[in-house]
Amino acid sequence: MSEKQNSTHYEAQFVRNMVESSLRILLLALLLYLTYDIIKPFLVPVLWGGIIAIAAFPLTRSLQGVLGGRRGLASTLITVSFISLLVVPCFMLTESLLSTAKSVSTQIHEGTLSVPPPPASVEQWPVIGEKAYQAWTQASINMSEVITESAPQLKELSAKAVASIGRGMVGVLMFVISLIIAGGFMTYAESSGNAAHTLFVRLGGSAPGGEWANLTVATVRSVLIGVVGVAVIQSIMATIGLLVMGIPAAAVWAAIILFLAIAQLPPILIIGPLIAYAYSSYDSTSATIFTVWMLLAAFSDTFLKPILMGRGLDIPMPVILIGAIGGMLASGIIGLFAGAVVLSIWYKLFRTWLEQQGN
Repeated sequence: MSEKQNSTHYEAQFVRNMVESSLRILLLALLLYLTYDIIKPFLVPVLWGGIIAIAAFPLTRSLQGVLGGRRGLASTLITVSFISLLVVPCFMLTESLLSTAKSVSTQIHEGTLSVPPPPASVEQWPVIGEKAYQAWTQASINMSEVITESAPQLKELSAKAVASIGRGMVGVLMFVISLIIAGGFMTYAESSGNAAHTLFVRLGGSAPGGEWANLTVATVRSVLIGVVGVAVIQSIMATIGLLVMGIPAAAVWAAIILFLAIAQLPPILIIGPLIAYAYSSYDSTSATIFTVWMLLAAFSDTFLKPILMGRGLDIPMPVILIGAIGGMLASGIIGLFAGAVVLSIWYKLFRTWLEQQGN
């Protein structure tokens, strides 16, 4: 075969291989896209199931020892307990809301709905006190007129409330599914862990991919303790102060403080006005003690997070914290964990690359 013929043969083979490879890549991309579209509704429950399983597995292992090594029974008991703790209060709350809404609707139609005048302390509530007092007073004087004037707003509010209840019920159902998935993960923890380890090794090689499964578990637990755990501590401290001081709607303020703390927003946004309310409504000594306690609750994360977050990891605490905050801003609560894991893996890859450059 002449050199020209040989060159033509190789060029034709190259073109054929390139076209076949491009078609295969396109087919693989199409297969991945269709697969993702099919499993997309299940991704969030599976991710939540994995996070819950990682967080609750130490409890499962402890209960397994008490039950004579029966892992399946221990996982089932914990799953059923978690579902009961979630579903029973939600069912009771929903039933109470629907019953109250039905009762109010009946009284409106019969013209028997009445509202007692507000206590004077309502006007002193932080942020919303003055407006709430005026609206409450007007409603107590002439309820039918208020309903007539507010009919469009009430209709819109009712529609939003029904939609919110519907979304809440769907969210509870999805979380129940996540808990069931978590029970399966905990029952087959070793095989699940081996599968994750194999996948990470396949993606990243024996090093550093072999470390990623353990890194993921440790990072999720670190975020759970360092972010959610600290937020719960702050909320409990704030609740104690609010209840002892007798602040109105203490449970509502405590829930808002918990949400702000999990979202990594400063709880002082709520605690500040509450302190101002305490000084305007109570004696200076009580208000000062309340202020010191609430400020301690608000800023306790500054020394708790460095202690609790990143324990047992060679990932710096700021990397985990930035990943958790950025992930939550991008993807909500689940991003709190996913963001920390992703940034931790990238940190490990970057550090490995720097070490290789130095050799």
